[in-house]
Amino acid sequence: MTGRAALRLSRLRRVASEGRGDRPAEARGGKPRRRGAQPKVVALGGGMGLSASLAALRRITGDLTAVVTVADDGGSSGRLRDELGVLPPGDLRKALAALCGDDDWGQTWARVIQHRFQSQGDLHEHAVGNLLIVALWEQLGDHVQALDLVGRLLGAHGRVLPMSAVPLELQALVKGHDPERPEDVVTVRGQATVALTPGEVQSVHVVPADPPAVPEAVAAVLDADWVVLGPGSWFSSVIPHLLVPELLDALTETKARRVLSLNLAPQPGETEGFSPQRHLEVLGRHAPKLALDVVLADEAAVPDRDSLTDAAQRFGAAVELAPVARTDGSPRHDPELLAAAYDRIFRMHGRIGPWR
Repeated sequence: MTGRAALRLSRLRRVASEGRGDRPAEARGGKPRRRGAQPKVVALGGGMGLSASLAALRRITGDLTAVVTVADDGGSSGRLRDELGVLPPGDLRKALAALCGDDDWGQTWARVIQHRFQSQGDLHEHAVGNLLIVALWEQLGDHVQALDLVGRLLGAHGRVLPMSAVPLELQALVKGHDPERPEDVVTVRGQATVALTPGEVQSVHVVPADPPAVPEAVAAVLDADWVVLGPGSWFSSVIPHLLVPELLDALTETKARRVLSLNLAPQPGETEGFSPQRHLEVLGRHAPKLALDVVLADEAAVPDRDSLTDAAQRFGAAVELAPVARTDGSPRHDPELLAAAYDRIFRMHGRIGPWR
């Protein structure tokens, strides 16, 4: 191990101990891991893809943590970020809404925090949940404490954490951004712009280049039974987690099993024309040391199963195909079907026995 690698590993362990208080599970209010216990699951992503995963996962485990991207610079989140210098709250809000229960309390609060004002003034298009989260950040001065408090108010079935405590700028190298100069590679800045960029995204990076991870997020990944990455906007919601060094180290070092959940269709703009295996290839370019255990895909979204199997094997992963899309023809996940797929994967590939 090089000196730099040893330093990074030492820092990772320190960050994780800060996040979990460096106490045994019993002292932290947890229970010793036992056969039949609910799995500890950490889901990473942002936007609607992460929301779909969380809506499914909360149906099969009560020990669920969401780790959310903090690079959004559009809409209400972008305005609050620019004006107040805060983390963009939008993806955090969406994750909290997805964790709300199906009872009247949960569904009412989910609608309230997602509500957007319509006006001719400054409140136009601001989301109630964004304002609530930012207000608590200002009141409490602690990102994690404030999000935990919102979660308790909503009765959320899980915890929501930002991946970093500093707002990030996403930048992409894009080939053919100008159709008249198809071989030129230019830098496109901002998550909202990257998500819709014309041309072919070659790679993405974040500014600052070495952002600190939230200690509780690192601790959750290291303590998990399963880590779920995706689905979601590949370059703007999924890959950014791999660009936070301490979080990538945790994903590499954790003893948890790792499942990659693929999208139902390419996204216009950043992944237009991508095959399922192409998604894996670009993930590997950004995190060549990352290993996976399972790649989950909708069976109708994989025209070439052999190529996907080959791509997954390079990560050490098996491919699980299952019907997870809604039956209305829209490219959206059905929470019940996705929950059933995760449940089957956790039981078939996990290190712990059935919990239900």
